[in-house]
Amino acid sequence: MQANVDLLYASHHRWLRTWLHHRIGDAFLAADLTQDTFLRLFLARRDYSGHEPKALLTTIAKGLVVDHWRRQEVERAYLEALAHQPAALAPSPEERLIVIEALARIDALLAAMPQRTREVFLLAQLDGLTLAQIAQRTGMAAVTVRRHIHKALVACMLAVDESGE
Repeated sequence: MQANVDLLYASHHRWLRTWLHHRIGDAFLAADLTQDTFLRLFLARRDYSGHEPKALLTTIAKGLVVDHWRRQEVERAYLEALAHQPAALAPSPEERLIVIEALARIDALLAAMPQRTREVFLLAQLDGLTLAQIAQRTGMAAVTVRRHIHKALVACMLAVDESGE
């Protein structure tokens, strides 16, 4: 399997970096995302010999580009919120990075949830609504609301387990 990734890297690294550079317009980011693409392949430890190499690489790279843009949006929103805070309350650069990383993980977790599950979960967690209030607002049965919240909480717990926290 290692040999498959080595062969893909040797054969397609330059092509992928160029492809990404044309799509995003930033040579340094393209180089980083190219490396991340091959790292994902390597860490997956799968046999890719039966796959179309360029299709496989572009699929992974596109996902990484989307992840990058989502992270930038999260970071921009956080920094905008910080701009409205008094300077005395400003976190250190290290604290900012920790918060941005956590927010990006939360954003990815929420994005992976089905739309209705995410909606119900956020109504419960951010708006503090009860099951009955969510059911009334969404037109769902209370038992369905409970299932969506359960599904979201399980996803959160699995994410915490995966992150090792």
